[in-house]
Amino acid sequence: MPVNTAPRTATWTYVEGEWLEGNPPLIGPTSHAMWLGSTVFDGARWFDGLSPDLDLHCQRVNRSATNMGLKPTMEAGEIERLALEGVKKFDGKTAIYIKPMYWAEHGTPFSVVAPDPESTRFALCLFEAPMHAAKPSSLTVSPYRRPNPEVAMTAAKTGSLYPNSGRMIIEARSRGFDNALARDMNGNVAETASSNIFMVKDGVVMTPVANGTFLSGITRARVIGLLREAGYDVREVTLTVEDFRNADEIFTSGNYSKIVPVTKLDDRDLQEGPVARKALDLYMDWARSTAA
Repeated sequence: MPVNTAPRTATWTYVEGEWLEGNPPLIGPTSHAMWLGSTVFDGARWFDGLSPDLDLHCQRVNRSATNMGLKPTMEAGEIERLALEGVKKFDGKTAIYIKPMYWAEHGTPFSVVAPDPESTRFALCLFEAPMHAAKPSSLTVSPYRRPNPEVAMTAAKTGSLYPNSGRMIIEARSRGFDNALARDMNGNVAETASSNIFMVKDGVVMTPVANGTFLSGITRARVIGLLREAGYDVREVTLTVEDFRNADEIFTSGNYSKIVPVTKLDDRDLQEGPVARKALDLYMDWARSTAA
């Protein structure tokens, strides 16, 4: 029986000058992206009439394309305008994920493995995706590692990095956890399989220093700035698994769910802490202020 390719929620995609409903067939079996992985994307959010940092996400997808060897074909401001146009196609009751994407259609004449920047294509996909902010999560240390820049395209938000995240999550789920705590190749904590991570110890907020092995997120940067403005001591430092095991509080940040408290790390139970609650309040207050 053929697989049902219909999207699971209401979806609209802008491609080549028009909006298409559902899951339009855009990539064929000879497309470079299909068999050689030359895809980049970004993810912004719309909820409650707000689209925080949408401009920064639109800018980052163009940087990712350039780093992948693609040729950005859309100005960031135009992507932002189209995204807000697309939001109007929904009923406004459910949060929306905003996903601009680039990919290569062909390989270069000198090597099919390398993407041909002149064959770059663009699409902007919006789909309904409820928010899960503040929903507690459990973590386990993953046996898998984040790659170094020397061995993977870590300077781009590319689909080719996500199978590694996927296997981390599958392995963690097989042991009864929601997500995985990922280490870099030196054994230090990088992030989770799908979000950036923070810990609190003796009132100091700490997050792994960006070292090129993980995506230093837009929401991560926003949270750091908001907490510092609120008077918290926030440090970007090298952190070990043992540091997190001894933390007073752990929480994650990411575009998809914003702030999520961690209430279990392997065999240690934690309480949802006050810094995570404050970070979410600060973020939402800031997001509402930008729409005022």
